[in-house]
Amino acid sequence: MLPWYASGQPSAGNSAIMRIAPLLVPYVRSPSPELWSDTVLAAALTHNDSASTAACVAFVAMLWELLGQDALPSPDWWVERYVAIARELETDSKKYTPRTPQLAGYTGTLHQFVEKQITNAWRRNLSTLDACNGWYSGAYLMETLPSTIYILMRYANDPEEAIARAVNDTRDNDSVAALVGAAVGALHGIDALPTRWRDGLLGRLGAADDGRLFVLLNESRRRWGGLSAPA
Repeated sequence: MLPWYASGQPSAGNSAIMRIAPLLVPYVRSPSPELWSDTVLAAALTHNDSASTAACVAFVAMLWELLGQDALPSPDWWVERYVAIARELETDSKKYTPRTPQLAGYTGTLHQFVEKQITNAWRRNLSTLDACNGWYSGAYLMETLPSTIYILMRYANDPEEAIARAVNDTRDNDSVAALVGAAVGALHGIDALPTRWRDGLLGRLGAADDGRLFVLLNESRRRWGGLSAPA
Protein backbone atom coordinates (compact mmCIF):
# COMPACT_ATOMS: atom_id res chain seq x y z
CA MET A 1 0.00 0.00 0.00
CA LEU A 2 1.29 3.43 -0.93
CA PRO A 3 1.82 6.03 1.81
CA TRP A 4 -0.66 8.93 1.68
CA TYR A 5 1.93 11.38 0.35
CA ALA A 6 2.54 9.19 -2.70
CA SER A 7 -1.07 8.34 -3.45
CA GLY A 8 -2.03 11.28 -5.63
CA GLN A 9 -2.76 10.66 -9.28
CA PRO A 10 -0.01 11.53 -11.80
CA SER A 11 -2.24 14.16 -13.39
CA ALA A 12 -1.53 17.57 -14.94
CA GLY A 13 -5.16 18.59 -14.52
CA ASN A 14 -5.95 21.96 -12.96
CA SER A 15 -7.88 20.97 -9.85
CA ALA A 16 -4.88 21.32 -7.54
CA ILE A 17 -3.94 24.83 -8.64
CA MET A 18 -7.52 26.12 -8.72
CA ARG A 19 -7.84 25.48 -4.96
CA ILE A 20 -4.32 26.37 -3.85
CA ALA A 21 -4.68 30.10 -3.04
CA PRO A 22 -6.10 29.66 0.52
CA LEU A 23 -2.81 28.02 1.56
CA LEU A 24 -1.50 31.56 1.97
CA VAL A 25 -3.97 32.54 4.66
CA PRO A 26 -2.22 31.13 7.77
CA TYR A 27 1.08 32.67 6.71
CA VAL A 28 0.12 36.25 5.85
CA ARG A 29 0.70 37.43 9.43
CA SER A 30 3.19 34.67 10.33
CA PRO A 31 5.54 34.11 7.36
CA SER A 32 7.32 30.76 7.37
CA PRO A 33 9.11 28.50 4.87
CA GLU A 34 6.49 25.91 5.80
CA LEU A 35 4.21 27.64 3.29
CA TRP A 36 6.13 25.90 0.51
CA SER A 37 5.99 22.41 2.02
CA ASP A 38 2.28 22.88 2.72
CA THR A 39 1.75 23.96 -0.90
CA VAL A 40 3.61 20.94 -2.25
CA LEU A 41 1.73 18.51 -0.02
CA ALA A 42 -1.66 20.06 -0.74
CA ALA A 43 -1.01 19.88 -4.48
CA ALA A 44 0.53 16.41 -4.61
CA LEU A 45 -2.19 14.89 -2.44
CA THR A 46 -4.48 14.80 -5.48
CA HIS A 47 -2.15 15.62 -8.42
CA ASN A 48 1.21 13.94 -7.90
CA ASP A 49 2.76 15.48 -10.98
CA SER A 50 5.86 17.59 -11.54
CA ALA A 51 4.18 20.26 -13.65
CA SER A 52 1.22 20.56 -11.30
CA THR A 53 3.36 20.88 -8.18
CA ALA A 54 5.67 23.41 -9.84
CA ALA A 55 2.70 25.43 -11.06
CA CYS A 56 1.08 25.48 -7.62
CA VAL A 57 4.26 26.66 -5.90
CA ALA A 58 4.85 29.30 -8.59
CA PHE A 59 1.29 30.59 -8.34
CA VAL A 60 1.40 30.79 -4.54
CA ALA A 61 4.73 32.63 -4.77
CA MET A 62 3.23 35.10 -7.22
CA LEU A 63 0.21 35.67 -5.00
CA TRP A 64 2.51 36.30 -2.05
CA GLU A 65 4.38 38.93 -4.03
CA LEU A 66 1.16 40.50 -5.28
CA LEU A 67 -0.10 40.92 -1.72
CA GLY A 68 2.83 43.25 -1.07
CA GLN A 69 2.78 45.11 -4.38
CA ASP A 70 2.26 48.85 -4.29
CA ALA A 71 2.07 49.17 -8.07
CA LEU A 72 0.69 47.19 -10.98
CA PRO A 73 3.25 44.71 -12.36
CA SER A 74 4.27 45.14 -15.97
CA PRO A 75 2.54 42.80 -18.45
CA ASP A 76 5.79 40.87 -18.90
CA TRP A 77 6.03 40.19 -15.17
CA TRP A 78 3.24 37.63 -15.21
CA VAL A 79 4.83 35.21 -17.62
CA GLU A 80 8.44 35.94 -16.66
CA ARG A 81 7.82 35.41 -12.95
CA TYR A 82 5.89 32.20 -13.49
CA VAL A 83 8.53 30.74 -15.78
CA ALA A 84 11.42 31.79 -13.52
CA ILE A 85 9.94 29.90 -10.57
CA ALA A 86 8.51 26.88 -12.37
CA ARG A 87 11.71 26.34 -14.33
CA GLU A 88 13.57 25.57 -11.10
CA LEU A 89 10.94 23.11 -9.87
CA GLU A 90 9.59 21.24 -12.87
CA THR A 91 11.54 18.16 -13.85
CA ASP A 92 12.71 17.84 -17.45
CA SER A 93 12.17 14.08 -17.40
CA LYS A 94 8.41 14.31 -17.95
CA LYS A 95 7.08 15.75 -21.20
CA TYR A 96 3.63 17.09 -21.93
CA THR A 97 1.68 17.44 -25.15
CA PRO A 98 -1.21 19.82 -25.90
CA ARG A 99 -4.65 18.45 -26.71
CA THR A 100 -5.55 20.85 -29.49
CA PRO A 101 -4.67 19.74 -33.05
CA GLN A 102 -3.53 23.29 -33.79
CA LEU A 103 -0.48 22.70 -31.62
CA ALA A 104 0.20 19.10 -32.59
CA GLY A 105 3.86 18.23 -32.55
CA TYR A 106 4.86 20.03 -29.35
CA THR A 107 6.33 17.89 -26.61
CA GLY A 108 8.11 19.42 -23.67
CA THR A 109 7.81 20.93 -20.22
CA LEU A 110 4.84 22.97 -19.12
CA HIS A 111 6.78 26.13 -18.35
CA GLN A 112 8.41 26.10 -21.79
CA PHE A 113 5.01 25.71 -23.42
CA VAL A 114 3.51 28.54 -21.36
CA GLU A 115 6.37 30.87 -22.24
CA LYS A 116 6.26 30.06 -25.94
CA GLN A 117 2.51 30.32 -26.40
CA ILE A 118 2.01 33.47 -24.37
CA THR A 119 4.95 35.24 -25.98
CA ASN A 120 3.58 34.39 -29.41
CA ALA A 121 0.04 35.55 -28.52
CA TRP A 122 1.33 38.81 -27.01
CA ARG A 123 3.47 39.62 -30.04
CA ARG A 124 0.46 39.05 -32.29
CA ASN A 125 -1.73 41.15 -29.99
CA LEU A 126 -4.36 38.43 -29.89
CA SER A 127 -7.55 39.00 -27.96
CA THR A 128 -7.97 36.80 -24.92
CA LEU A 129 -10.74 34.90 -26.72
CA ASP A 130 -8.59 34.15 -29.77
CA ALA A 131 -5.55 33.26 -27.69
CA CYS A 132 -7.47 30.93 -25.38
CA ASN A 133 -9.17 29.27 -28.33
CA GLY A 134 -5.76 28.78 -29.90
CA TRP A 135 -4.37 26.63 -27.12
CA TYR A 136 -7.81 25.55 -25.91
CA SER A 137 -8.84 26.44 -22.37
CA GLY A 138 -10.05 23.33 -20.65
CA ALA A 139 -9.14 21.59 -17.39
CA TYR A 140 -5.53 20.83 -18.36
CA LEU A 141 -2.60 22.91 -17.13
CA MET A 142 -1.32 23.38 -20.69
CA GLU A 143 -4.59 25.24 -21.27
CA THR A 144 -5.46 26.75 -17.89
CA LEU A 145 -2.10 28.36 -17.18
CA PRO A 146 -1.56 30.19 -20.45
CA SER A 147 -5.19 31.35 -20.34
CA THR A 148 -4.84 32.68 -16.79
CA ILE A 149 -1.52 34.39 -17.36
CA TYR A 150 -2.52 35.94 -20.68
CA ILE A 151 -5.72 37.37 -19.22
CA LEU A 152 -3.72 38.87 -16.34
CA MET A 153 -1.16 40.33 -18.73
CA ARG A 154 -3.90 42.17 -20.56
CA TYR A 155 -6.35 43.04 -17.80
CA ALA A 156 -4.72 42.91 -14.35
CA ASN A 157 -5.28 46.66 -14.13
CA ASP A 158 -9.05 46.13 -14.29
CA PRO A 159 -10.25 43.36 -11.91
CA GLU A 160 -13.82 43.41 -13.23
CA GLU A 161 -12.75 43.02 -16.85
CA ALA A 162 -10.13 40.40 -15.97
CA ILE A 163 -12.71 38.19 -14.26
CA ALA A 164 -15.25 38.84 -17.02
CA ARG A 165 -12.72 37.72 -19.65
CA ALA A 166 -11.92 34.62 -17.60
CA VAL A 167 -15.62 33.72 -17.45
CA ASN A 168 -16.53 34.60 -21.03
CA ASP A 169 -13.40 33.72 -23.02
CA THR A 170 -12.49 30.28 -21.64
CA ARG A 171 -14.05 26.84 -21.57
CA ASP A 172 -13.17 25.74 -18.03
CA ASN A 173 -14.18 29.18 -16.89
CA ASP A 174 -14.78 28.47 -13.21
CA SER A 175 -11.17 27.31 -12.81
CA VAL A 176 -9.63 30.14 -14.82
CA ALA A 177 -11.81 32.70 -13.05
CA ALA A 178 -10.79 31.29 -9.66
CA LEU A 179 -7.12 31.82 -10.54
CA VAL A 180 -7.61 35.22 -12.12
CA GLY A 181 -9.81 36.29 -9.22
CA ALA A 182 -7.21 35.22 -6.66
CA ALA A 183 -4.52 37.21 -8.48
CA VAL A 184 -6.47 40.45 -8.93
CA GLY A 185 -7.84 40.08 -5.41
CA ALA A 186 -4.34 39.82 -3.98
CA LEU A 187 -3.24 42.80 -6.05
CA HIS A 188 -6.21 45.15 -5.65
CA GLY A 189 -8.22 43.94 -2.64
CA ILE A 190 -11.93 43.34 -2.27
CA ASP A 191 -12.90 46.99 -2.69
CA ALA A 192 -11.81 46.84 -6.33
CA LEU A 193 -14.56 44.33 -7.10
CA PRO A 194 -18.00 45.67 -8.06
CA THR A 195 -20.40 45.88 -5.16
CA ARG A 196 -23.14 44.46 -7.39
CA TRP A 197 -21.11 41.24 -7.50
CA ARG A 198 -20.85 41.07 -3.72
CA ASP A 199 -24.22 42.32 -2.52
CA GLY A 200 -26.65 39.54 -1.82
CA LEU A 201 -24.13 36.70 -1.92
CA LEU A 202 -25.50 33.71 -0.03
CA GLY A 203 -22.15 32.36 1.16
CA ARG A 204 -23.35 28.90 0.28
CA LEU A 205 -21.04 25.88 -0.05
CA GLY A 206 -23.75 23.28 -0.38
CA ALA A 207 -27.35 23.05 -1.46
CA ALA A 208 -28.78 24.40 1.80
CA ASP A 209 -26.06 25.94 3.98
CA ASP A 210 -26.50 29.68 3.45
CA GLY A 211 -23.83 31.70 5.25
CA ARG A 212 -21.41 28.82 5.69
CA LEU A 213 -18.67 30.60 3.75
CA PHE A 214 -18.94 33.68 5.97
CA VAL A 215 -18.61 31.51 9.06
CA LEU A 216 -15.40 30.01 7.67
CA LEU A 217 -14.02 33.44 6.78
CA ASN A 218 -14.68 34.72 10.30
CA GLU A 219 -13.06 31.62 11.75
CA SER A 220 -10.00 32.22 9.57
CA ARG A 221 -9.73 35.79 10.85
CA ARG A 222 -10.06 34.56 14.43
CA ARG A 223 -7.31 31.99 14.01
CA TRP A 224 -4.83 33.87 11.91
CA GLY A 225 -5.62 37.53 12.32
CA GLY A 226 -6.32 40.11 9.63
CA LEU A 227 -5.53 39.24 6.06
CA SER A 228 -3.56 42.35 5.16
CA ALA A 229 -0.47 42.27 2.95
CA PRO A 230 2.77 40.81 4.37
CA ALA A 231 5.44 43.22 5.49
